[in-house]
Amino acid sequence: MKLASLFLFVTAVLLLPSCDVVQQAQKVGNLINCDFSLKSVENISLAGVSLQQVQTLSSLNVLDAGRLTAALAGGALPLSFTLNVQARNPNKSAAGMNRLEWILLIDDIEMTKGTLNRQINIPANNGTSVIPLQMNFDLKKVLSNRSGDALLNFALGLAGTNNKPSRISLKAKPTISVSGYSLDYPGYITITP
Repeated sequence: MKLASLFLFVTAVLLLPSCDVVQQAQKVGNLINCDFSLKSVENISLAGVSLQQVQTLSSLNVLDAGRLTAALAGGALPLSFTLNVQARNPNKSAAGMNRLEWILLIDDIEMTKGTLNRQINIPANNGTSVIPLQMNFDLKKVLSNRSGDALLNFALGLAGTNNKPSRISLKAKPTISVSGYSLDYPGYITITP
């Protein structure tokens, strides 16, 4: 992030009137110093078939292979999973946010986007918080130019080794509420494993 954007963001926070603006401004400043990473991907499901432990198409049982074949022949191939984002706060006091806008990328292809409207607190002194984000999108629609086998292979292995999301990245924009005003983080943070 550019230093000028960061300065404007913090200055805007400090200029807002409120009796506890210093405390809220400190949370904003602390948020800027937090480290974000993708911790894990869980509950991967493609057209209702769990792919969490599946590495190859040949390891699917007959029933699950039939479900995926039927979904490929149909109009949609819904993919869903939980992406766990970990936030670590190196500061001596808590950090927090009220909303998190995000854009999901897999293999640098934008898959979906959304917003988590929930207060998130990140404890002080290298404390961590795990932020689960539920992902749901139609893989067939997003990757419409790919064959059925390519779509299935794309979905396999999303969890990677030990459920690490090696092919996934997230662009995120936190928002914090200060004295009733919502302040968006200037730009997006790119979060990787």
